[in-house]
Amino acid sequence: MTAIDLGSPGLREALRSLRAGDRVSLTGPVYTARDAAHKRLFELLDAGSELPIPIRDRIIYYAGPTPAPPGRPIGSCGPTTSSRMDPFTPRLLELGLAGMIGKGERSREVNDAIRRCGAVYFCALGGAGALISRHVVSAREVAFPDLGCESIKEIILSGLPLTVGTDSLGNTVFKEN
Repeated sequence: MTAIDLGSPGLREALRSLRAGDRVSLTGPVYTARDAAHKRLFELLDAGSELPIPIRDRIIYYAGPTPAPPGRPIGSCGPTTSSRMDPFTPRLLELGLAGMIGKGERSREVNDAIRRCGAVYFCALGGAGALISRHVVSAREVAFPDLGCESIKEIILSGLPLTVGTDSLGNTVFKEN
């Protein structure tokens, strides 16, 4: 298993060395964002406004964590179906997004954009939100608080095990149509 430090200045090079099917352990900051947050980000982009989070060389985790129980930084934090973010993904990748975490297959357009932009798509295990939350050491809301669980949060991961679903060369673990 390859350990990846998301705060490393060599993040892009580390991501480019990964291949579809590789198992990785991610440590460092990621942003959670689901459908509603992506829609808001695009409204800001279309209006020419600044985004509330940095995109370049960052990772977005397609999750809407539940409220934290006592003594924990976050509640259940499982991935949502990534294909729901496919209409937004190519543009974010072109703005410098380094990678995404989610579950399920991506469209051909997204896989092409991942390859073109040298990014990576990581697959998390669906249905394991409570287990995944054990790899979150801190969480803070950073944008769109009115969206509740779907607000954007910055979470800090510690050793989250994932599989590379699509590598920076466009290879995928999924059987393409």
